[in-house]
Amino acid sequence: MHTLPRIIHLAVRLTVSAVVLSLSLSAPAGANPFEHRLANGLRVIVKEDRRAPTAVHIVWYRAGSMDEVNGTTGVAHLLEHMMFKGTPAIGAGEFSRLVAAAGGNDNAFTDRDYTAYFQQVPKRQLEQMMELEADRMRHLTLDPKEFEQEIKVVMEERRLRTDDQPQAALFEQLHAAAFQAHPYRAPVIGWMNDLEAMSVEDARDWYERWYVPNNACVVIVGDVEHQEVFALAEKYYGPLAARPLPARKPQVEPAQAGVRRLVFKAPADLPVLLMAYKVPVLRDVENDVDPYALEMLAAILDGHEAARFSRRLVREQRLAVSAGADYDVAARGPGLFYLRGSPAAGHTRADLEAGFRAEITRLVRDGVDDDELARAKAQLVAGEIYKRDSMFAQALEISQLEASGIPYRQNGRMIEKLQAVTAREVQAAARRYFVDDGLTVAELDPQPLPESPRRPQIETRH
Repeated sequence: MHTLPRIIHLAVRLTVSAVVLSLSLSAPAGANPFEHRLANGLRVIVKEDRRAPTAVHIVWYRAGSMDEVNGTTGVAHLLEHMMFKGTPAIGAGEFSRLVAAAGGNDNAFTDRDYTAYFQQVPKRQLEQMMELEADRMRHLTLDPKEFEQEIKVVMEERRLRTDDQPQAALFEQLHAAAFQAHPYRAPVIGWMNDLEAMSVEDARDWYERWYVPNNACVVIVGDVEHQEVFALAEKYYGPLAARPLPARKPQVEPAQAGVRRLVFKAPADLPVLLMAYKVPVLRDVENDVDPYALEMLAAILDGHEAARFSRRLVREQRLAVSAGADYDVAARGPGLFYLRGSPAAGHTRADLEAGFRAEITRLVRDGVDDDELARAKAQLVAGEIYKRDSMFAQALEISQLEASGIPYRQNGRMIEKLQAVTAREVQAAARRYFVDDGLTVAELDPQPLPESPRRPQIETRH
């Protein structure tokens, strides 16, 4: 998994009482979650949730594709694969077999900002999971023969998930054009040429640099007692030695000074248009304004079936077969606000771009009305309410916030700030950031489909 979706938008209308309920759910009960830092720098965060006799265990490392350098793009994701190839104590492929035998499931994913490994198991098996993860945090084998097999798997994954998927390839091209200096320009899975030239020593160097307890955090949510979990963390993770981390160089993207455009040709059924505007992400929960307004703007444009794009561009004007907006409020690097869609039959990509621009002009000129804003707020709050039904979603939220530099305990305050967004702030954010000087446009020009069917998807870990 290379990216993770932004907050869930549910097509429901909530009453004022449900909105109030959301605030009570977001507030911590006492000190829960609980936190403990080991002497080696490892942070352990435990959220007690007694609703089911299970536990979610996530180990995340604050090292993702943005920490790579030219020539070794994709090494973070490659090492994620290698983490399942064994230690002196556990043979290749045995990790997942042991998790399954314990009655659980496991997986891993690499993101631009971090890499994470998780298991969900019956609570009595949590100790075994902690033992297994602590073992591979320090004792990974990195056998050259296993590496030679796995790098071929990763290259095939790239072919099937990007090279053979026109929309995925278009997003890759968009990022490469939108970012000139920042490492977000490179795909998480890596450029094919870098994968072809990668060696087991590249993977070992990455492992030695970043896979240390003082660059990791363990998040556990479930039917557990936090003091018992802290004791287990001391037992299994505590003996692992800390090591100095590499200096993280400033990675500042130069200011853009004009629209950037690209056309990507590939066999496809439909043309696609992507428009990406440079926008800020959340850095200061208390004092930032625009990131909350932008998240609300995404919900206004594409939060539900009655949102602006779906209603006006798809149903009323019949200009598009699909039209949407996306924005991630939390990230270690710079942000983009995406408009995406496919024109309807009889319309062109230029027609759809004009439609997007007309809707933005309307929003900047006329703003949003109270009912529209209230509906968008209800959608965002609904996502927060329903997210608490999942132990994994709770654990993932803690991990993602911390990896982005946002203290997880401020999640409740983030919800309050979202609910306080005004129509004037949404309008001001659209006026400030939806400008051509910060815009990158990518178009998929569909070519004839091959006569032979595409290769089937492969089974991978993520």
